[in-house]
Amino acid sequence: MNSSVINISIRFIVLVFLQVTVFDNIHFLGFITPYPYIVFILLYPLNINRNLLLLLSFLLGMTLDIFNNSGGVHTTACITLAFMRQSLLKMSFGYSYEYHMFKIPDKFSSELLTYFVSGVLIHHSVLIVLELLNFELVGEMLLRILGSSIFTILLFFLLTGWTKSYKR
Repeated sequence: MNSSVINISIRFIVLVFLQVTVFDNIHFLGFITPYPYIVFILLYPLNINRNLLLLLSFLLGMTLDIFNNSGGVHTTACITLAFMRQSLLKMSFGYSYEYHMFKIPDKFSSELLTYFVSGVLIHHSVLIVLELLNFELVGEMLLRILGSSIFTILLFFLLTGWTKSYKR
């Protein structure tokens, strides 16, 4: 079996497990919840079929919706992010992004930060707007989107820095 298929499968299972058991139970200040499972979509290899990414994003979102009984909001947010991923890569890295091996570099670049922040904001906006679905709560929506996005981004960079320092 191909090593990339094994790595993708392990990453999928670990991220779902961590999201369901740990991160879904964190409610900082009562309403801020991190969603680091989207790292699966954002760091999906470029050289593997895009249709497979859409299918895996659907499965990722559906799995989380089943565990959270959330009615499809995670599925919709994951598919939206997977669909927008190619445009985000072009916006962040330019049209030559396909020629770069997309891995987490030792030093974070402004392109990686732009890509990740944009992806997190898109996912969280879709997820939280569909969760609340009440335009009288626009202030709460914006606060939850901003708070959860910042928490997810900080968590991503902390975990990435920890794993990079651990490998050395």
